[in-house]
Amino acid sequence: MVENSLADRIWRIEDRFAIQDLAVLYGFVMDERDLAGVRRLFAADATLRSADGVFAANGIDEIVDTYAGRFAALGPTNHFTHGHVVRFDDADRDRATGLLASHAEVVRDDTPMLVALRYQDVYRRTSVGWQFQDRLMSYMYYLPVQEYADGLGDPLRVRAYGDHRQADWPESLTDKPDLGWLTSLLA
Repeated sequence: MVENSLADRIWRIEDRFAIQDLAVLYGFVMDERDLAGVRRLFAADATLRSADGVFAANGIDEIVDTYAGRFAALGPTNHFTHGHVVRFDDADRDRATGLLASHAEVVRDDTPMLVALRYQDVYRRTSVGWQFQDRLMSYMYYLPVQEYADGLGDPLRVRAYGDHRQADWPESLTDKPDLGWLTSLLA
């Protein structure tokens, strides 16, 4: 469906703002450890994944359990969003996709860390408004603050789990030639 009328165009603008609010509210929900908020942000049958395979939750109960476990390992956090690209599904007015750039300052296992994240999202309009249908997280780095300067250039710059793991991007993108999701956002 292509919107032509003024009413349709305004509807899309309002939807875009609602989806962008959803992405910003996610950071506040994480920082406040608000498990009820997690239930509000994610659809009942949503999925939560991470490119490194650490997150693989299906359905709201698994997603809430995943975040409860994550919160147990974290001290104070500060999530903030940057650019957010949203594309609507022309065939389904209640579906959209997005790519969000983000950073976080976290204390994980008593270690202050800096994180650069990307989220590939599928959004769905439900009876309570726009929610995450699918969220895929990936990391450019997840480094202790004191290792940031030296670690940023290291391809093994994900250090959240007590070891050194390969970053999800940009180096690993050469191992993942299917960038159709990015191409579709550029269209």
